[in-house]
Amino acid sequence: MSAPRTTPRRALAAVAALPLLALALTACGYGSAAKQEDAGKADVATGGRKLSADTVKIGYFPNLTHATALVGIQEGIIAKDLGSTTVEPSTFNAGPSEIEALNAGSIDIGFIGPSPAINGFTKSGGKSLRIIGGSASGGVKLVVDPKKIKTLDDLKGKKIATPQLGNTQDVAFLNWISEKGWKVDANSGKGDVSVVRTDNKVTPDAYRSGSVDGAWAPEPTASKLVAQGAKVLLDESTLWPDNKFVITNIIVSQKFLAEHPDVVEAVLRGTVDTNAWINANPDKAKASANAALKALSGKELPADVLDPAWKSIRFIDDPLAATLDAEAEHAVKAGLLEQPDLKGIYDLKPLNKILKAAGKPEAADAGLGVEQ
Repeated sequence: MSAPRTTPRRALAAVAALPLLALALTACGYGSAAKQEDAGKADVATGGRKLSADTVKIGYFPNLTHATALVGIQEGIIAKDLGSTTVEPSTFNAGPSEIEALNAGSIDIGFIGPSPAINGFTKSGGKSLRIIGGSASGGVKLVVDPKKIKTLDDLKGKKIATPQLGNTQDVAFLNWISEKGWKVDANSGKGDVSVVRTDNKVTPDAYRSGSVDGAWAPEPTASKLVAQGAKVLLDESTLWPDNKFVITNIIVSQKFLAEHPDVVEAVLRGTVDTNAWINANPDKAKASANAALKALSGKELPADVLDPAWKSIRFIDDPLAATLDAEAEHAVKAGLLEQPDLKGIYDLKPLNKILKAAGKPEAADAGLGVEQ
């Protein structure tokens, strides 16, 4: 994969049919015990003032790459920053359904991958959403059957799973194949490598049965395959500058942002506080995320899956806009995207206000920010 460009682009891409996915805060009383301590102190974080909305509806996936939401809600960190405004959480299993919920007003703010965010923005003619912050980077690996594949060159002629036609991992793998000089028809998946679109829930069974020889997959699917005997052949983060690329963004409906900017800012402050707490307390945060997964799905991840998956994900506030730019360009090269304009997909003013106040570097929008 060629190094992503970092120069601004005003014309980016997305097909309308693109399918859809330093401060230590322990002293501040965050954590499960803090929920009891903070009862009755709801307005402390907002300086005693009531925000403009009584509730904020937040959507996310029951997935480790959405751990900012999992932990932030589980530990009450986001609620603390919202004061008396109540969080109403909703979970989704796929990007398209979350975008539909955002468009319908069923959620106000969501955690989501780059491809569905691009799709939602372009299908609405740039009127539905803004990306307002980052959440996670990394967490994607190429894992293979070590008996069949020992080197990257051995992938030629093999069957490799990706989650869905045109999704973020599918585009990344198609681009990597292209960089190798191999040919694959993007839509059918047929060519020098067979790209087999397989739902992440099904991929471990497909690997076990031998119907695929490996997968370019997000966590925790990649680590589930490793627990079955697969080998990590490539971590996608090694293909990007500074080993960072966006896997999860924070989006907001433009209507909610216009009507309740104070609430949006409070949620972002909560996510920044959550990421700081996660990074200062990785073991506690990992356990919290797993507890949240158990509460949502009825089962937790075993240690041999949870531990390596958690290590491969970085929780950050920067949405890494230049990498979304590059991912869109890769999809254009693969023939999956046309050339709409993504100018205005980002509004990072609220995030940068928070980061600046905290003495942290501001995030760049790669020239794709809303007009000032």
